[in-house]
Amino acid sequence: MRPLWISEWGLAGTRSRWACWFTRCLISCFDHLRPKPTANTTCPLKVVFLVLASLCAWYSGYLLAELIPDAPLSSAAYSIHSIGERPVLKAPVPKRQKCDHWTPCPSDTYAYRLLSGGGINKYAKICFEDDLLMGEKLGNVARGINIAIVNYVTGNVTATQRFDMYEGDNSGPMIKFIQSAPPKSLLFMVTYDDGSTRLNNDAKNAIEELGSKEIRNMKFRSSWVFLAAKGFELPSEIQREKINHSDTKNNRYSGWPAEIQIEGCIPKEPS
Repeated sequence: MRPLWISEWGLAGTRSRWACWFTRCLISCFDHLRPKPTANTTCPLKVVFLVLASLCAWYSGYLLAELIPDAPLSSAAYSIHSIGERPVLKAPVPKRQKCDHWTPCPSDTYAYRLLSGGGINKYAKICFEDDLLMGEKLGNVARGINIAIVNYVTGNVTATQRFDMYEGDNSGPMIKFIQSAPPKSLLFMVTYDDGSTRLNNDAKNAIEELGSKEIRNMKFRSSWVFLAAKGFELPSEIQREKINHSDTKNNRYSGWPAEIQIEGCIPKEPS
């Protein structure tokens, strides 16, 4: 319940109100503490005592008003009330890193993150150097295999394209798109929904030549992400590929496997 003096003054108290309130309290205390008049107590002694008590109360109230910040009275009252309480420790908010990494990439590397689709409302994403290259927000990701090509030297995106692998004959156009990537290119591939039904053997060969170890294991609605380098070699410790198959017993979503992701830092070309 709010104290009476807060209700009477309102929540927007000021330093002057604090000083007045504290002064009145001290005067009241001194008034209770001063000696009771006796036959031996002289009038001048009473006057001196009251003057000293008033000065001390005024000066104490002044000091208190200077120490208390100019904030609403309710906040100050709560602070005084909470002096004896155990302090609550709050962890600092972590700084956001590129592509939502937990730790920052070194300045001489590229940050990347590939996320496959998972469920009908979980679209695939390709992030490079904190730029969303493909995703639902951009409206350029769709069912099948989604591919982004990036210039390894400059870090600029060259092209993005999506290839439906459930309907239509899109393996041929996808092969041409992959082959169009110039030397020293990074290729990022992610699936959303089904990426295998109309994927022919020639398309699998083209992706396998880029270093894929899982492309021939693709099944209906498998979640798959893949990072490839054309015209140069990536360090062996770079996470490049991951796959998760649809399983009616273990699927996170009805008829859909869980989304998967890989992320890391790609060393830039030495200048």
